Amino acid sequence: MDTAERDHRHARATDLLEGLAERDVVAVAITWVDHSGITRVKSVPLHRFPDAAAHGVGSSPVFDAFLLDDSIVAGRHAGGPVGDLRLHPDLDRLTVLAGQPGWAWAPGDRLDQHGDPHPQDERGLARTVVDRLAGHGYEVQAGFEVEWVVGQAGTDLFRPATTGPAYGHVRQVELSDYCADLIAALVEQGVDALQFHPEYAPGQFEVSTAPEDPVHAADTAVLVRETVRAVSARHGLRASFSPKVVADGVGNGGHLHVSLWRDGRNLFAADAPHHLAPEAESFAAGVLRRLPALCAIGSPSVASYLRLVPSHWAGAFAVWGVENREAALRLVEGRDLEVKCYDLSANPYLVVAATLAAGLAGVVDGARLPPPVGVNPSLAGATRLPTSLAEAVDAFERDEVLAEAFGEEFADTIVDVRRGEIARFADSTPEEVAHVTRWRH
Repeated sequence: MDTAERDHRHARATDLLEGLAERDVVAVAITWVDHSGITRVKSVPLHRFPDAAAHGVGSSPVFDAFLLDDSIVAGRHAGGPVGDLRLHPDLDRLTVLAGQPGWAWAPGDRLDQHGDPHPQDERGLARTVVDRLAGHGYEVQAGFEVEWVVGQAGTDLFRPATTGPAYGHVRQVELSDYCADLIAALVEQGVDALQFHPEYAPGQFEVSTAPEDPVHAADTAVLVRETVRAVSARHGLRASFSPKVVADGVGNGGHLHVSLWRDGRNLFAADAPHHLAPEAESFAAGVLRRLPALCAIGSPSVASYLRLVPSHWAGAFAVWGVENREAALRLVEGRDLEVKCYDLSANPYLVVAATLAAGLAGVVDGARLPPPVGVNPSLAGATRLPTSLAEAVDAFERDEVLAEAFGEEFADTIVDVRRGEIARFADSTPEEVAHVTRWRH
């Protein structure tokens, strides 16, 4: 980043100060999501924001080696005390937080001291893969489904804050003020929420966001989660996004919807069988082919594999189907592809990067889909996805496409962090895993 660019960012942020102050903003939170899926933050008082925009905020690269419990692995490329990065806020995504009065938020890009991209910057990797697709003439639209459960505050146990039934309006009535305040906060922040509803598990809700640029879709997923967390706290409640809140219950998913576009046309809405243009079929086939390896990114925690089981609509089978909610890939005919095996212990930027890299490889190879599965996959003898994080990590290490997309340093550190979590829970029961992870994501 040269002097002219720094001066431009400083001037632009300065121009924003008056409007932020008029809305009673006193500080700006600049977030990134680490390899373990935890949203980390550095904040600056409002008057320091122009300097942060121009020069970034100091942040140690040690966060690349953090586990979900804040322990640090001794990785091959991360985990030591030496070095510093600069966290630069994206001024285009600066948002006044309706759920946290006095605060604004911006996602951050992690750069080195010279303003060059950090090799393990998650948001930067997502942007790089999107640019690669653009180089082939394609655009992608993406959106996330965000699921969470609302529990009573004041305890590490999970006690649902509502007794209403699954999908029941009673649940929404019991927490009517909470739901209204949350929807209002999302709207005020410019989040285009397609729908909001109670979900299956006790105390569970879901928000689905509208399709947008994939990097911005990941930003929005972070913003939605932190808004849910803030509004819940203001109502004396506690939100959990864990893939397994209680060991014998239904967990939270974090499904990704993607569609491939060329020349303004959605290739998942073509005049073709299942509305799949050849490139859309190849894209979906590329994702399907790499699902075991993708699980190390999209289902990246030990708790993920307590959720990723048959008969829970978690997408536990390596198949695709038209509107088949037990398949890992659900084709929403005429609209997009839903990846159902992902959950919210994942870093959304890495989810976007890895999924799009797999899809692009399918397009380049001209991959083709097998016939869709139109029944419960367990009745069709379908192949399961990995049943443990260790299996997924092994598949990730073998995958050349993802290795190339991530680069050696980034890919190695992902493996080191995942194996660190595996070791952390090596002697833990499912109940202990659920207890430790319940309030971390």
